Amino acid sequence: MAIHTIQRTQIVRSPLRDCWLFFSNPQNLARLTPPALDFQVLSDVPEEIYPGLMIQYRVRPLFGLPLIWLTEISHVEPERSFVDEQRLGPYRLWHHEHHFRGLDEYHTEMRDRVHYILPFAPFSEFMHPWLVKPKLEQIFDYRERETQQIFNASPKGAIASASVAR
Repeated sequence: MAIHTIQRTQIVRSPLRDCWLFFSNPQNLARLTPPALDFQVLSDVPEEIYPGLMIQYRVRPLFGLPLIWLTEISHVEPERSFVDEQRLGPYRLWHHEHHFRGLDEYHTEMRDRVHYILPFAPFSEFMHPWLVKPKLEQIFDYRERETQQIFNASPKGAIASASVAR
């Protein structure tokens, strides 16, 4: 059984507080997911995450087939980090850490680290390099581009109140 890891770091032109408010709001998840995945949050969600929050989504990751994904926010350190973990979904394990660090008044470093295990190992492992990993890389690439557009489009990284669902 292989444990796979994706790590990404991105500098965002935004004060730490604004960055945290955007990323800790589950209502913003769909904005950061490629449209082809037809991502929808099915749960009623608050404006800010908290430990124990369960979020149910529907997503179409492969061949347009719908999949229900249930995530629990297992850990939150306001303006520092949070962790979401799959409780029901396509992976045997999905553990996603989100870390935030203010660099100065107008810039925030965001780091993502995802540990995941494919279901049906070892049979599914042959699909990892040519199907699963490229798909996950595409999703994180999209998220990075959207984040840059959301935060870097305005002066000094401040986002309009309409951009941050509060």
